[in-house]
Amino acid sequence: MQPILMNASSKISRRNALARISAGTFVASLLPMQNLAAARHSKPGIRIGACDWSLGRTANPEAFDVAREIGLDGVQVSLGTAADNMRMRTTEAQRQVMERSRKTGVQVASLAIGELNVVPYKSNPATIPWVEDSIDTCKSMGANVVLLAFFSKNDLRNDPEGTNEVVKRLQAVAPKAEKHGIILGIESWLSAEQHLQIIDRVGSTAVKVYYDVCNSTDRGYDIFKEIRILGRDRIFEFHAKENGALLGKGKVDFNMVRKAMDAIGYSGWIQIEGAVPAGANLIESYKRNCDFLRKTFALT
Repeated sequence: MQPILMNASSKISRRNALARISAGTFVASLLPMQNLAAARHSKPGIRIGACDWSLGRTANPEAFDVAREIGLDGVQVSLGTAADNMRMRTTEAQRQVMERSRKTGVQVASLAIGELNVVPYKSNPATIPWVEDSIDTCKSMGANVVLLAFFSKNDLRNDPEGTNEVVKRLQAVAPKAEKHGIILGIESWLSAEQHLQIIDRVGSTAVKVYYDVCNSTDRGYDIFKEIRILGRDRIFEFHAKENGALLGKGKVDFNMVRKAMDAIGYSGWIQIEGAVPAGANLIESYKRNCDFLRKTFALT
């Protein structure tokens, strides 16, 4: 099936605009209940969540039931895919997720646009409204960060032309993100220094780094040094991951990660991604991963 692409210059119809207003009104009515539920299930400082795609439920409200079974505080929700036209932008998709969040007591932790790895933000104009609309969706759902993925076809390494275009596009959308208090988090193969160069060029407090400790370890970066270089002002959220191993059983020294986070005064979400051994049960693996992080970060 061919991706359903949007024309970046097309205007939103009056009907669609009214639908978005209705979505915002409905979601706003759920936020107090959601926040109360989150307060019961979250620990001070660090909160543990998981990416919905790694739970096998991409942009699917069932991810919240799985998260509750595992014992997580929240879920990082995908905006959608090109095939479903980024479904989480719709009134109905938001309603389903927010209702499931309220019923399970599991928070909407943040949003993510993983589809940028396939339909690259650095070159495809269809992605411009995806990122812009993700700000509205994020605000409506009570979260405050959107992960922008820069891997595969969207990789910025050794691509100055693509990087220049990303800087240009982020400069255009950043004022809206700033206005609504939403952070756009760059997750990529780049080093801390390269991330800082992009952030400085964009020149907005709304653009930060989404730091994946496993990805950066695989690239050979000193993640404990990088976390300190970027600091609390530049890192807004973390992925805790191991490719093909449980957390604590792979390459990443999470005790050292905690020390680095403590050094910069980090508090906020850590999202588990992957960390399931070959042939292992997903839910049981995630329970063990969740327990490991709670013990490592003294949340139990």
